[in-house]
Amino acid sequence: MKSDTPEKLTTAAAPFRHKQRIALVLQGGGALGAYQAGVFQAMHEHDLAPDWVVGTSIGAINAALIAGNKPADRVARLRQFWDGISHPDAIDMKAVLDPARRANTWLATVDAVTRGVKGFFSPRAFSLFSMGVAVPPDEASFYDTHELADTLRELVDFDYLHSAEGVRLTVNAVKVTSGQLVSFDSDKQPIEVDHIMASGALPPGFPPVRIAGELYWDGGLYSNTPLETVLSDRPSVDTLCFMVDLWNPIGPEPTTFDEVQTRQKDVMFASRSVRHIEAYRNMHRMQCLIRSLYDQLPERSKGAEGRKMLQEIGCSTTMHIVRIPYGGQDWHMAAKDINFSKGSIEWRWEQGYKDASRAIEQAGWMSAVDDAIGVVVHELQPTAIPTRATFA
Repeated sequence: MKSDTPEKLTTAAAPFRHKQRIALVLQGGGALGAYQAGVFQAMHEHDLAPDWVVGTSIGAINAALIAGNKPADRVARLRQFWDGISHPDAIDMKAVLDPARRANTWLATVDAVTRGVKGFFSPRAFSLFSMGVAVPPDEASFYDTHELADTLRELVDFDYLHSAEGVRLTVNAVKVTSGQLVSFDSDKQPIEVDHIMASGALPPGFPPVRIAGELYWDGGLYSNTPLETVLSDRPSVDTLCFMVDLWNPIGPEPTTFDEVQTRQKDVMFASRSVRHIEAYRNMHRMQCLIRSLYDQLPERSKGAEGRKMLQEIGCSTTMHIVRIPYGGQDWHMAAKDINFSKGSIEWRWEQGYKDASRAIEQAGWMSAVDDAIGVVVHELQPTAIPTRATFA
């Protein structure tokens, strides 16, 4: 694969490519999702194509564009999607100062709210929903998303996704009537447009999607970062997992209404990965204890069923999690996830590419670890300093 990036990046990653599974976990975040596209471009250029893509909301859309296209077409399809839904700027965002850029993004956000986003969603002009009047459940939203369905049909090759060459795709959604999180997994069922739409159906903006008689909302209402889907997958195998975080749970004390709303969104949608990783670590320790106790049994007491159980729990496997966080401040705008300004989209994509390239160059997962360690988390710092690895 031709690449204009340094050779050392490819050689650092290459040994891993043929040994362990590579997973890509993408959370929800609206227009911030362009950052995920940049991360994938860096992975693609360094021969780190994922074997499994897991997504929620905008992460599900990006995941479908990746898994649902041949390797050579994936970056181009992502680019086509993000260029198509970006709002043209009245000014050159790179040639003006921050006040002008902020004003431009504010206008782009207002335009998205009032007129929608071409190829994505449009306002329900004559709907009584906003007035509190009952409407059919499938229309209970401020916006219509039929345009997104058309866009997905155009850009996602579902025949390829379901072929033997296709990449595993999992998208998460919440069942409206029970609040249950449901994973739609291409290893277990065909994934179609409706499954992707359901994962991104965030109320009250977007309508629920009906699948097999049940209504579904955005999976981010339950858990915005689908890392748990990867951690709970069985049987366990050695995995390199790239996790892209779009929301920052840590921030300053807010002093204005806009800052309060921004902090609220960051807290609501930020990753709960620390909790999930801690639970996985405890489970891994228990599995290792079970294996140790089994090994101490006399041979006559060991049977095929016991060996099968040990194989399934896989306590000898290690998961490397490379966490790549979006570092943009977006002027602490509460509506940053609705800012589809072309300049903002391009900047986020570029930042995702740079951050992922740095993570790949550092390649912390190539270091040897003890078999007893179940999870290694590689934290990418927001500035160009070495990655800090934390062991769980």
